[in-house]
Amino acid sequence: MDYSTESQTLDCEILGVIGAWHRDGIELTQGEFNDLALRLFDYQLRYNIPYARYCERLGLTRDAFPASWEAIPAVPAPAFKEAALTTFDPAAPALFFETSGTTDGKPGRHYLETPALYDAALLAGFDRFMLADGVALRYFNCVPNPLESPHSSLGYMMKRVAAERGDAKTGWYLRDGELLFETFKSDLLQAVAERQAICLAATAFALVHLLDAMEGEGLRISLPPGSRIMETGGFKGRSRMVSREELYERTCDRFGVEPEAIVAEYGMTELSSQYYDRVPAGAVLAQRRKIGPPWLRARVVGPDRATLPYGEIGSILHVDLASRSSCIAIQTEDLGVQHDDGLVLLGRAVDAESRGCSLDSEDLRERRSAS
Repeated sequence: MDYSTESQTLDCEILGVIGAWHRDGIELTQGEFNDLALRLFDYQLRYNIPYARYCERLGLTRDAFPASWEAIPAVPAPAFKEAALTTFDPAAPALFFETSGTTDGKPGRHYLETPALYDAALLAGFDRFMLADGVALRYFNCVPNPLESPHSSLGYMMKRVAAERGDAKTGWYLRDGELLFETFKSDLLQAVAERQAICLAATAFALVHLLDAMEGEGLRISLPPGSRIMETGGFKGRSRMVSREELYERTCDRFGVEPEAIVAEYGMTELSSQYYDRVPAGAVLAQRRKIGPPWLRARVVGPDRATLPYGEIGSILHVDLASRSSCIAIQTEDLGVQHDDGLVLLGRAVDAESRGCSLDSEDLRERRSAS
């Protein structure tokens, strides 16, 4: 089977997994996830040359193959700043996304051969975790505008969601990093007058500035019933931070919503899928857990990358089967705790940037295009 045929066959299988869960809530069993993850790992060993060299240095090759998805080597996230980690020629990607906020100013890039898997994964996750009630919403986006930041994965995500699920009156309220507060306020008051439920998507940093502006004017706007807020994190590299408890308390006060209406999303440029808060009715923030779709799984690991028992703090490692054309296993710089009902994020490791990645320069520079 040649590269093109094998890639299309895998894409069809992954899209089938995404579609079955999206339509009918069908989950992958542990055995099914393990089988597909190992087949994707074998595929990436053959076509993603920098990744294959990295795995070989760790002693994992097609002749010394892991028995479980938990043994698939994860690429450190900073490696995306140094190498084109792809199974295809990165000179002609269908999409690529760039990281932001790095201390050395060099962005990482996640190249995608096709938008099909990414689009299917993001819409399935958003529909299940943000739109489970099927409410039609108007989207208010305090995230990077794709017109200004075409390679922002978050901006791309909300553009797709608004186009597929919105009411054609989508607003974007960041320009050159500045909040367009007066435009936001005017548009929001119009939605309230029309009794149109909204979804406010905002980075935590943008949400703080939005709340500051509202508090500065003594402004409270009660959102129409069915409205919700998606908070995406985003204090990394910022001089000002507030606690999540304070942020949500202020948000509820200014927008007249209950805490259950606020859902935190967790994604990475290097991933193709997202996690969301699981929000039990009446649960306090400390009881919330991040959960993902069935093709995305996390491990919390120690320094040796062995999975830690539930309840222990470690680094978070993701395996995302929607990342067929890049790397399915990513080692993050985030700390967390795994529980039987989901993942708790604890922030970034203090020495995250200084540790860098363990791919050497020769591995990163040498690659060949898939034929």
